[in-house]
Amino acid sequence: MIGRCPVRWPTTPRDKPRSARLQALALLAAISFSGLLPTMPGGTGSGWFAPPGSAEAATASSSLRGRRRRKGRRSPVVLAVERAAPSVVNISTLQVRRKANPFSQMKNPLTDYFFRDFFGGRTRKRREQSLGSGVIIRADGYILTNEHVISRATKILVHLSGDNVYPARIIGSDPVNDLAIIKIDADIALPYLPMGRSGDLMIGESVIAIGNPFGLQHTVTTGVVSALGRSLNEKGRNQGRNPTDFIQTDASINPGNSGGPLLNVFGELIGVNTAIFSKAQGIGFAIPINRARRIVDDLIHFGKVRKAWVGIVLQDLTPRLAARVGYRPGQGTIAAQVLGGSPADKAGIRRGDILVDFGGKKIASREDYLNELSGYTVGSEVGVRFWREGKVKETRIRFSAIPVALADAIAQNWLGLRVSSIDDRGVRRYSLRTRSGVVVTAVVSGGASDSIGIRPGDVIRQVNGQSIGNVESFREMVVRAREFPRVQLIVQRRNEGYNVTLEP
Repeated sequence: MIGRCPVRWPTTPRDKPRSARLQALALLAAISFSGLLPTMPGGTGSGWFAPPGSAEAATASSSLRGRRRRKGRRSPVVLAVERAAPSVVNISTLQVRRKANPFSQMKNPLTDYFFRDFFGGRTRKRREQSLGSGVIIRADGYILTNEHVISRATKILVHLSGDNVYPARIIGSDPVNDLAIIKIDADIALPYLPMGRSGDLMIGESVIAIGNPFGLQHTVTTGVVSALGRSLNEKGRNQGRNPTDFIQTDASINPGNSGGPLLNVFGELIGVNTAIFSKAQGIGFAIPINRARRIVDDLIHFGKVRKAWVGIVLQDLTPRLAARVGYRPGQGTIAAQVLGGSPADKAGIRRGDILVDFGGKKIASREDYLNELSGYTVGSEVGVRFWREGKVKETRIRFSAIPVALADAIAQNWLGLRVSSIDDRGVRRYSLRTRSGVVVTAVVSGGASDSIGIRPGDVIRQVNGQSIGNVESFREMVVRAREFPRVQLIVQRRNEGYNVTLEP
């Protein structure tokens, strides 16, 4: 007789749940192996639960682990790049330059004849291609980049993140701040990156650079903010551009990165990559987006930057002068003259006031003031702090355009000359050899220009390092030059050029 083993259910509370779980698992396994459970769509096993050790089980387990690991690797940098990368573009430009016969200055018909087969006469055209980066800032195709990327370009092509290539046209550019706006016409709304803020950046904060170094599209590099408000005074390389107030970073910036975005970890546009330090590695610079934003608005709406006018003449504060007025910090810039009716006059600035702070930036010299001023445009407003009679006071200045009548008066009364644009009549009258610049039409006897030998028919090509294209640009630079104690001019007389300094 076969006896039956009595089945005794556990009676303790601790044993009951464990026994119940074992019974449930056994029942589920029996049903699964019996084929009663339906098969997963697309699966090859007999049920939803693949047999342990099967290929299906291994694949499912590996896929789950991969998804979990990938999700864990999606760092803030990855998310920022995914957000910003579609708006970064590659800009290629074509420049046609004239290369002169190196022997043409000899003005010898024999050498011209001998070398004409090699140089095509006295000049020949040479095609140069360059690469840069940019970032789309509006869905209708406006792109922010560096001015030096598109300078002198005869053809501009924009390569988007896919395979689409569009021709672009220049909307406006500003060589002083090295910024430019170009535009492409696409049939669809383009991905764009709104401008963020750079006023609250912290040294040590993580940043991301995206660009096309050496033509390698959408290269991503990371680093930190190494310094703020950095000056770039590499001798001979500024080319008239504003060399201050850069963001310094150790994120790799190479040729081809120029014009690309500098991002924070949230994928916000905080700067425009613009330069590398040629004497070292791991040192790059970007234009703060707060500065770029003011310039961009003017470039889009007016095609140029409307320079802000303050109407104040400043001079550096010497220790002797500081002691005389009782200014203990001893460093700064003092108002030597305030023009009547100017924005500074309307804001309550008076002669003898010492400028302490301009737009939240400490002012230690006249150069600091001029560099800060170059980032503002007509209609913008800035807070100013100044020292007067032992107290620091505050005011706000709203910038206006440079009055034309004032510019002409400064040129005549201060520099001692009058000018006009170069037209056909002027070319014939003065036998001019160029149409660039402005021609001197009159010189005030005994004035600053007369004392150094400037005479009617001379052509002014530059004022304080800035090229002069017409009367409008001359007026603008003359008003700005009034803020300096001396003015440097490049004057052309027939085929010769002279660098002269006026000290009115």
